[in-house]
Amino acid sequence: MKEIDEQEILHLIQNSSTRESGYRKLILVYQKRVYHVIRRMVLIHEDADDLTQNTFIKAYRHIDKFQGHSSLYTWLYRIASNEALSFLEKKKKRFFFSVDDHQSKMESFIDHSPDLTGDEIQKILQKAVLKLPDKQRLVFQLKYQEELSYEEMSEVTGTSVGALKASYHHAVKKIEESIKSE
Repeated sequence: MKEIDEQEILHLIQNSSTRESGYRKLILVYQKRVYHVIRRMVLIHEDADDLTQNTFIKAYRHIDKFQGHSSLYTWLYRIASNEALSFLEKKKKRFFFSVDDHQSKMESFIDHSPDLTGDEIQKILQKAVLKLPDKQRLVFQLKYQEELSYEEMSEVTGTSVGALKASYHHAVKKIEESIKSE
């Protein structure tokens, strides 16, 4: 998306008479991308759909706090990532899942969900990614699947570029080990 389009959206949102149309445009432009980031983290469509809505509600409520130090897209990613990580943490606590129980339930979902398609190699990769700690999984997905630069990832996660590079490296090594053991 061109920077000028983001400026146009921000201009619409900041003007009280065009705020609603600006917000609708924001959703139109970013909804699919935000949904996919969240879906890769939580796997279940209904959860991802709810969290996507929550992301845009929070963006609407806090758009006045957007300072323009990053792109609007990066700011939304940060909200979406925090929503997904918080949701996963709450889900583990609410259902008293041990990490292993939660892991096996999510792996079972990958194997049996009609929503997730792909050949065996893709499923093995999805399971390997699922074994990563939540924040490491987020870093891997932002870099590998969303193809964000480390600088963009730093803006999204609030983590230094060096720490992100290390986290990504460790994630890749864990995934390689997991796939080799399959």
